[in-house]
Amino acid sequence: METFVSELSNIEFPVSEKISGKIIRASVLGLIQQENPHFKPDMYLSINELNQYREKYIEIYLRKQVGELSKSESIVLESLKDKSIISDKVVEEKVEFTLGQRVADKVATFGGSWTFIISFGSFLAVWICINIFWLAGKAFDPYPFILLNLILSTIAAIQAPVIMMSQNRQEEKDRDRAKKDYMVNLKSEMEIRMLHEKMDHLIMNQQTEVLEIHKVQIDLMNDILKQVKESVKK
Repeated sequence: METFVSELSNIEFPVSEKISGKIIRASVLGLIQQENPHFKPDMYLSINELNQYREKYIEIYLRKQVGELSKSESIVLESLKDKSIISDKVVEEKVEFTLGQRVADKVATFGGSWTFIISFGSFLAVWICINIFWLAGKAFDPYPFILLNLILSTIAAIQAPVIMMSQNRQEEKDRDRAKKDYMVNLKSEMEIRMLHEKMDHLIMNQQTEVLEIHKVQIDLMNDILKQVKESVKK
């Protein structure tokens, strides 16, 4: 297998990975030259080395945009370097709920259902009918139903904070889900940037190859013209 020696690291690579510094994007080339002042645009390096500097450039870009990288952003960068799927690193954590949290969820679920509305409405109707019609003058809670109002106020006072506890936990789940969505979107954006880099590289490399072909064709044409002139002279 034909190989070449990278002028960046002096390591031998397959010639198929050979990349000219002339076709590297200026921003990435500047980063390479910053760490390796000896590297010139007319030198060659491998595609793997170029990809490493592309990843470094993305990390520097992120640090400029958001300052110190958070844990989520570090995981995204690690996923880019490992070429792994971000979902492999974003694992759902198993949370053990306490008795109070489970009760709060049950109360919130039941309190926001038609079952609760219908059953509680039936309870109110039975309470009122018993005290107005059945017991008549011997009602234990005559109109205006002071005892019923006390019960309703007590239930509302207890139910409201319990439901809020459940909602707070749901908000924590939503924040965690939003953080994971952010990680996936961030990786997608970074991969699109790298894809643009690679497409630019392919286009520039193709243009270089086309120019080389044109030069070869021109050389061939010049040789043919010389042969024609020599044959005419003879």
